[in-house]
Amino acid sequence: MEQIIHSLLETDMYKLSMGQAIYHLFPGYKTTWSFKCRNKDVHFTPQMVDEIRKQILAYCQLSFTKEELAYIDKIKWIKGSYTDFLERWKPRYEDFEITHDAECGLAIETKGTWLNTSMYEIPVLAIVNEVYFRMQYNYEELMASFRERLDAKVQALIDGTYELGLFSEFGLRRRLSSEAQEYAIEQLCLHNPEYKNSKCVGTSNVYLAKKYGVTPVGTMAHEWLMCVGQGDHKHNPAYSNWYALNAWIKEYGILNGTALTDAITTDCFLKDFQLTFATLFSGVRHDSGDPYEWGNKMIRHYEELEIDPKTKTLLFSDSLNFEKAHQLNAYFNGKAKVAFGIGTYLSNDTCVPPLNIVMKTTACNGQDVAKISDDAGKGMCKNPAYVEYLQRCIDWRMQQE
Repeated sequence: MEQIIHSLLETDMYKLSMGQAIYHLFPGYKTTWSFKCRNKDVHFTPQMVDEIRKQILAYCQLSFTKEELAYIDKIKWIKGSYTDFLERWKPRYEDFEITHDAECGLAIETKGTWLNTSMYEIPVLAIVNEVYFRMQYNYEELMASFRERLDAKVQALIDGTYELGLFSEFGLRRRLSSEAQEYAIEQLCLHNPEYKNSKCVGTSNVYLAKKYGVTPVGTMAHEWLMCVGQGDHKHNPAYSNWYALNAWIKEYGILNGTALTDAITTDCFLKDFQLTFATLFSGVRHDSGDPYEWGNKMIRHYEELEIDPKTKTLLFSDSLNFEKAHQLNAYFNGKAKVAFGIGTYLSNDTCVPPLNIVMKTTACNGQDVAKISDDAGKGMCKNPAYVEYLQRCIDWRMQQE
């Protein structure tokens, strides 16, 4: 197969946002990341695994170009010290362990500094997806199906069937292929002037944002709250959100401020998201649980703090399609600013089901870390005893405060 990842910019924007904060605040942290395929009927053949190894090795030969570094340096919240670091940075193939030792036939684990291992997640998932779909199916048939469905979605925005307001494409990690994601960005942005009350404002894919002159979108992921909150073993993990948000403000001030709420449940998040944080962060992101319940809860919280929710953004990003986004926009429009990050629906909607694959942080500084989201089953931790401990800490705090 041809090389899949051609540029280190082929990652989600939040990897650079978190990367800068890691570089300045937590350069010594070490993490372990583990791959998981949640599809029970999917099996990776030995040939697929060999190809994935070759593709990851090719990715590890890349460096940032001067043109790419100049682009990164122009992003408002990126500092020159981090750009200088990226100029010298390269992925390390020795950080990877890739074997057949998993039920699905593919096991991937990365170990090393958080600075390095954080950057591997998105390219690895993009590689695994593209290798699987090219080797398992007739790729040209899948691509024809993808184009047909994407064209129909664009037309539905043009004729006003769906009115989404502001939305971004978030599909890099689970895309059918680099070709498919680029086609999606090209078509979605090309037709922006024709949409009725919808606008594609950007993409999480920094490479495509640069190529098409749109906004690279992304702030923080669960890894930030998990590693900052649980990586220092002196911390009570029920206060993970406070430590993580405080560190983010230290790095960015009022810039780049969309807080992720569900790393250890939104209810626990709200204990720490009080007046200072709620004022400094421009909005919050939904990634699990009932979106209507979550949105109403956030609006009430802002109102209780005497902050006008119409000045804050509710960013929805959990398994969205146009129908769900249209309904959410209609419901919350006028109550708060509303935006959407739409992933697999825009980057891997074909005649066959997409993969449900993840790479998650499973340890930080030699200790387990875990996520307890607003949906059961979205977490990933190798040690059930640690999850029980984290849940007890959360329960104690919720009952005592």
